[in-house]
Amino acid sequence: MGDLAIWLRVGGKINESLNYVGGDYEMLLLKKNVTYDGLRKMIAKLLNVDERTAAEDVCTTPVEPYQNVPPIPISVVEADVQGSGSGDQTCVEEGIYGEGGILGDIEEHRIFRSKKELMTCLSITAMTEKFQYKVFKSKPSFVVVRCVHSSCSWRMRAKKLVESEYWMVTKYEKKHTCPTDFKPVRRRQATSWVVGECVKRKLINPGRVYRPRDVMDDMKRKFGVDISYSVAWRGRECAYDNLRLGTPEQSYKLLPGYLHMLMATNPGSVVNLEVSDGNKFQYLFIAFAASIHGFSYCRPVISIDATHLKGKYRGVLFTAVCHDANQQIFPLAFGVGDSKNDASWSWFLGRVKSVFGVNPALVIVSDRHRSINNAVQEVFPQAFHGICMYHLLNNLKTKFRNKTKELEQHYIRTAKTYNLQDFHVLFYTLCSAVPGVKEYLEAVGLDRWTRSHAPSRRYNIMTTNISESLNAVLVKVRELPITAFVNEIRLLCQKWFHERRTKAAGCTTMMSKDIETKLEERKDRAQAMGVICADQYTFDVVDAERNYCVDMALWTCTCRKFQLDQLPCDHVLAVVRKTPYQAYDLCSLYYTREFWHETYRGVISPIPHISSWTIPQQISEFELQPPDVRTVAGRRRKRRLPSIGEELPTPKCSRCKERGHNRATCQNPIALHPSDEAECPGSNLPTRQPTHPSDQQSMQQL
Repeated sequence: MGDLAIWLRVGGKINESLNYVGGDYEMLLLKKNVTYDGLRKMIAKLLNVDERTAAEDVCTTPVEPYQNVPPIPISVVEADVQGSGSGDQTCVEEGIYGEGGILGDIEEHRIFRSKKELMTCLSITAMTEKFQYKVFKSKPSFVVVRCVHSSCSWRMRAKKLVESEYWMVTKYEKKHTCPTDFKPVRRRQATSWVVGECVKRKLINPGRVYRPRDVMDDMKRKFGVDISYSVAWRGRECAYDNLRLGTPEQSYKLLPGYLHMLMATNPGSVVNLEVSDGNKFQYLFIAFAASIHGFSYCRPVISIDATHLKGKYRGVLFTAVCHDANQQIFPLAFGVGDSKNDASWSWFLGRVKSVFGVNPALVIVSDRHRSINNAVQEVFPQAFHGICMYHLLNNLKTKFRNKTKELEQHYIRTAKTYNLQDFHVLFYTLCSAVPGVKEYLEAVGLDRWTRSHAPSRRYNIMTTNISESLNAVLVKVRELPITAFVNEIRLLCQKWFHERRTKAAGCTTMMSKDIETKLEERKDRAQAMGVICADQYTFDVVDAERNYCVDMALWTCTCRKFQLDQLPCDHVLAVVRKTPYQAYDLCSLYYTREFWHETYRGVISPIPHISSWTIPQQISEFELQPPDVRTVAGRRRKRRLPSIGEELPTPKCSRCKERGHNRATCQNPIALHPSDEAECPGSNLPTRQPTHPSDQQSMQQL
């Protein structure tokens, strides 16, 4: 149970019918751990009497609860972790906070959670009803405001409740008696923090582009208020701080309590927070219990990557992901560090090893970053470390600039081929087309970038695309303060697990949906192949181009796709079509419906609102400080620098369909109708047809 509001009847008396009549109402807010002595002290303070006198005057006559108590509206406005609000259902256009957020009207006996909340609601009411007020008196225990016009009778009085931070409106005069020609010079209530409350609902989505100019337009449309660009910018920043659990500094102080609640609501999750001298943030590692359980049902190929954070204190996000049975991204672990150095990568991979263990068939795929290579050799010396063939291709494009077209054409086929004989032919063609590339690729190691030479199964994971895709999903989230950023990661994983668990539960086939589609495509191609039987296990499959040998006893095919992907290739399916073998029996368990559903069996539970957190004293008293960073002059960079050899896509305008700009900056004239160009050649402006008789006469005279 939370806080309890108690109404006291003071100054009345009990009549012959044992009903309490007369007097005034006063309110006390009791905490859930209040004692009887504490209640007695609160009553004495409210009545302004001695504590012993209050104890002697307590009436012990039984009275029916809530008897003759008038209905008084109580509305407490509260924002949750994601910024959603609740409260009274009376609202203005699109809500007083903006779209979806509602504060409601000010009424007598209405209760607010804080004085700032009271003044915010009053300021927004003033802008909505087109009046202005000034603070007449303001004390820690009460506040009185009046209309700016001296002859107006409008006023409001509110007081702070005893032993709490809540405020209650005790008097509110709704009617204004201002002269009708009274026009204030400016809207004094449109301050930056009030503007932030009005527009914060539009900023809930981290990916939304909401410029200060948009804030100015919305304030003008909703309230008829003209604000400056600086007020709009500061208001947007206030809204960001409100939705993002405070400023970046406050977010670091809130992080230990949030992590405690994350582990409390998700038992079995692993969270490591390391600090340096002065309680300054250094490293963070998070692995949800649902991810730890699901990894046992995924192929043992982990893709790791790091990307820069864009907040005030910057940092680097480390990710470890893999593929599920349906070829979708399965998040394993997240980490936050200072930079992409040896120490950070070794710390992160060390936590990954301690949580997920070491599989004898484990494969780690990454780019060619030197710190990653050093950390993998240190933490996972027995695991095979493959590199992303796409990153290696960008390195080749930089080194052999004059042979880019030939290089890309032959390199991708060489890296992806399964068969060793095919590799030698393709590699010879590549080396002949690009002189010098042979020595470079052999120095890198043929086993690290080719599928055919890899000592362990990489399945279909030849790049770090799943890591890059996760980074793209979090591109806007990486601008948030640390606690809000971690919460957005939890929300994303919570959403993915629920959607995919539901999808897996509705699957009616033996394999996952993506694998079923792939098998159907291979079965169609196998229809045109001929099968010649040697014995009950060995078969010769005749394709249009060449012959392949299939051994059903050893589960092998000379194309090597069957044994490397653990999925029947076209030639094996051609044998299945002619024999009693079943295609599903030849598939790895990693692709089955049961493994797919078991992968997402775990649930990532939500975290309650911050007001409901139960934090141990040791954690609540610990103040985490932000890390030391060197502040660079000017605006912080939000767009990353392209990698070597990377080609960035050119934006395309959705208005004129040309490349090089977007719709917001488009200045090209657009014809309103195709016929306008024929009527007015050389111009994109439409020609108005004369409709009025006078217009037609004028045209005839011309």
